[in-house]
Amino acid sequence: MSSNQARVEARRYVISSGHELATRAGWDILEAGGNAIDAGVAAGIALGVLHCDLVNFAGVAPIMIRLAETGEVITIDGLGTWPAAASVGYFEKNHGGAIPEGILRTVVPAAPASWITALDKYGTMSFGDVAAAAVRYADQGFPAFAVFSEFIATKQAKYEQFAENKRIFLSNGRAPAVGETFVQKDLAATIQYMIDQERAQPGDRRQKLQAAYDAFYKGDIARTICDYHIANGGFMRMADMADYRVRFEAPLKVTSGNVEMYCCGPWSQGISLAQIFAMLDDFDLVPLGHNSPAYIHRLTEALKLVFADREQHVADPRFIDVPTAEMLDRAYLKMRTGLIDAARAWPEMPPAGDPRGKMPTLPAGDHPSTELHPGGDAHATKPQEIPPTGGPISADTSYVCVIDEAGNMFSATPSDTSADTEVIPGTGLCPSSRGSQSRGTASSINAVAPGKRPRLTPNPALALKDGKPFMTIGTPGGDVQIQAMMQVYLNAVGFGMDIQSAVEAPRFASYSFPSSFAPNDYFPGLLMIESRIARQTADELSILGHTVDWWPDYTWKAGGVCAILADTETGIMSAGADPRRAAQAKGV
Repeated sequence: MSSNQARVEARRYVISSGHELATRAGWDILEAGGNAIDAGVAAGIALGVLHCDLVNFAGVAPIMIRLAETGEVITIDGLGTWPAAASVGYFEKNHGGAIPEGILRTVVPAAPASWITALDKYGTMSFGDVAAAAVRYADQGFPAFAVFSEFIATKQAKYEQFAENKRIFLSNGRAPAVGETFVQKDLAATIQYMIDQERAQPGDRRQKLQAAYDAFYKGDIARTICDYHIANGGFMRMADMADYRVRFEAPLKVTSGNVEMYCCGPWSQGISLAQIFAMLDDFDLVPLGHNSPAYIHRLTEALKLVFADREQHVADPRFIDVPTAEMLDRAYLKMRTGLIDAARAWPEMPPAGDPRGKMPTLPAGDHPSTELHPGGDAHATKPQEIPPTGGPISADTSYVCVIDEAGNMFSATPSDTSADTEVIPGTGLCPSSRGSQSRGTASSINAVAPGKRPRLTPNPALALKDGKPFMTIGTPGGDVQIQAMMQVYLNAVGFGMDIQSAVEAPRFASYSFPSSFAPNDYFPGLLMIESRIARQTADELSILGHTVDWWPDYTWKAGGVCAILADTETGIMSAGADPRRAAQAKGV
């Protein structure tokens, strides 16, 4: 694969998303007078149709918004909770601490609530306005594209586990071929039902939006989901759906120079992005040279430290006392970066730090190093052999970002795969399987509990420079997300690349920590690099102790970054869209 993406510049408004048709959906809303929130929601809902292998309409949808009028930055978690009937004891007793594929890993679907809440509070349009394109793409179909076809083909055995998944995704006994029209009539009818309920509701815009919301969480859609769970041993009940609300979470703000990066909180790995961003001022990476052995080594070792802290300390802060402020303390982070050896890589995940004790590592007796998997999770497997097919594959995601003429900023990372859980017959929905990011053993801080959120990988971000809109950024990729986001940021801001070049530049990613997804595979020392990086660089990294393996030139496993970069002096905005996926940007 090679890039043919055009550089996109704009003065009025701009959007970039994980699929060209989602970008078109958002663009049409902007052209019709909608703001960034309207457009971002339209594109996000469309991604749940177009990327239904990696994003589900009934999945998760964390959103970050910067309001031009007040300058406030808001985060909507867009993340479901475990149903009241779920318990860690159930998984320990019946599944040996594993969280099996299927409906048992279902948490409350959050994305519809997230989209509608964002519209209600910060948008201007109706649900029907912004969801119309998604209904059309589902009802009339869209041409299957390369990443879509490859992912389904790779996961074919998983789709074959469930009759409805097999019927929809393997309708010809195989994955859709590139160019074939892929249709989802049931999903179209589900979204259309919400639109119809909105239109039928008398009253103002807010009352109508509530009717669309209730159609999903209190009406026939919720009942169909819950009836299926009751009939098939699942946990979901009507009260779980009806009582669910998204949470407005304060973003984490960290600075590097005169740039303020806003990240999601410790209910996600956004705190890990905040940590690595805050480390930038403690060591100057740019003089090491772009993608030089020293640069890749130092950034990789810093990322390993961040992931070690994530495994030890990060979980739903409503249930776990996460030392958030201490983890972002500059003195603590400087002690952590002091552990990096310029001449030698950590052969596995480093020990976690002790942020409360202001120590670079936890005391030996407090860190479960003998487990290799902090938290003592029984289904966290032993270190794995490197897969022969171009590195590990995780469940995945997509992304959309928008900046409008007023300066409103929208950044969202909708997600949830259709390969690891069941489509509810008649709905086209795979209610959120994000329970795969919880743990099924009581000893883990991320153990299943009623009302608890799994620790989420999707983490949209945005940045201001001198108080003005500067960047929106995000990507699919599971544990690769923050690694790809930081590389693109450094490419653009540190090395001065235009944003499209920054997105396209070759990437690398560490897997030297337990995966966030069950069964939490662990590949000590593994460093995947795209083959556009020089062989000599890989040789030198191997000498430093990294276990280097190769990705193809442009692989979707390295993420699918979309970003918008604004020049705070001229006001010109440029957008990047990753050629590794089906992403596209558009602006005027």
